[in-house]
Amino acid sequence: AFTAEEPIVDLRAFTNVNFAFGSLFSFVVGIGLYGLTYLYPVFLGRIRGYDSMMIGEALFVSGLAMFFTAPVAGILSNKIDLRLMMMIGFFGFATGTWWMTHLTADWDFYELLIPQILRGCSMMLCMVPINNIALGTLPPERLKNASGLFNLTRNLGGAVGLAVINTVLIDRNAFHYARLAEHVQWGSAEAQQKLQNMTMNFEQTAGLDATKAAISKLSGMVQQQASLLSFMDVFYMLTVLFATLGLFVLFIRKPADQAGGSGGGH
Repeated sequence: AFTAEEPIVDLRAFTNVNFAFGSLFSFVVGIGLYGLTYLYPVFLGRIRGYDSMMIGEALFVSGLAMFFTAPVAGILSNKIDLRLMMMIGFFGFATGTWWMTHLTADWDFYELLIPQILRGCSMMLCMVPINNIALGTLPPERLKNASGLFNLTRNLGGAVGLAVINTVLIDRNAFHYARLAEHVQWGSAEAQQKLQNMTMNFEQTAGLDATKAAISKLSGMVQQQASLLSFMDVFYMLTVLFATLGLFVLFIRKPADQAGGSGGGH
């Protein structure tokens, strides 16, 4: 791919610094774009117990934010430095995911509103300039092949991101459950008091084994908190990833003609 005169897949575009970094940015944007599209519904379904309709009603804000930010991002891309625009987008996205590291089991539409707006607006501020920066410094004869590789990186980032995010959720959930379970045992006075109070409450329900119901309820509470902590870990991981990416913008060159940047990516 690097030495053949007419390779099937020409990887020489990656020798261009801007294209290499642009592809990296596109890969990570794919992680953020598809990763949060997966995380929010799973959180609302698993922690809040929402059905599909309720999840859609809670998450439509992000799509609206992207819709209204897209034309603004297009205008800004011709007026300000694309690198600055990308940094604003990456740090804005990191701010939104950092906000989500403080989530609780009671978070609903209004608590998720600001993170969703930050996600939608920041995503468009990232995606628009990345295309121009990645493809804007390549020679014309390499644009056709390079644009295909560039588009591939975003989809690849989404696929890899979903796999990693789901793996982290499962592993961290097991870790947190084990740690929390250490404090919810017969030797814990607080756990015994909580179990006793729950048992007394269930005793008022006829035909129910109060002790078993209380133990089951307590186990469910521990599982919920473990799951919640695993979501917080993933959001923290995404925060570090996008904040770091914002710093990497400093290593790329400004395209000679921003207004004439290629639109090969989509």
